[in-house]
Amino acid sequence: MNIKSQKDFSAGLMFMGVGAAFAWGATTYNVGSGDRMGPGYFPLMLGILMALVGAVITFKALVIETIDGDKIGKWAWRPLFYIISANVVFGILLAGLRSIHLPAFGLIVAIYALTFIASMAQAGWKFRTTLILATALAVGSYLVFVLALALQFPVWPEFITG
Repeated sequence: MNIKSQKDFSAGLMFMGVGAAFAWGATTYNVGSGDRMGPGYFPLMLGILMALVGAVITFKALVIETIDGDKIGKWAWRPLFYIISANVVFGILLAGLRSIHLPAFGLIVAIYALTFIASMAQAGWKFRTTLILATALAVGSYLVFVLALALQFPVWPEFITG
C-alpha cells in the first residue's frame, strides 16, 4: 500500500495518537452517561472524535491520489521555537514560578509577552502591528475572562497589587 500524501498521512497519525491519548486519559475520571455526564465524559468523546477524524484523514492519504504526493517539507525550526517559547513564557508569567521566587505577573503582562514572542515567528514582523494586536487581545481577554466569566486569576503583577 502506497502513501499518496505524506502530509495527510502524518497529520492523520498525529490526530489518532493525540485522540487516543485524550480518550485513555479521560478514563481515569468518572465518565458517567449521556444524561448524567461526569468530568471525564467530554474529554473521552473529544478524544474519540479526534481519533476518528485522524482515521479518516489517514485513509484519505492512502487512497486518494494527489498531484505531487504532498511531500513533507523541512521543519520550520524558527517559528516552532518562538511559538513554543511564547506559550511557556505565558504560563510562567501568568502564575509565576515559586521555585525561583518569580512572582506572578498577571494576565495583561503575560498576553503582551505571548503576543510579542509569538509574532517574532513570522519573517517580517512589525512592532506597531504587534502592539495593536497585543492590546486588542489583552482588552478582549480582560473583558471575557475577568469581567464576563469572573475567573479568579491574577490580572496585574503581584508587586503592583500586593
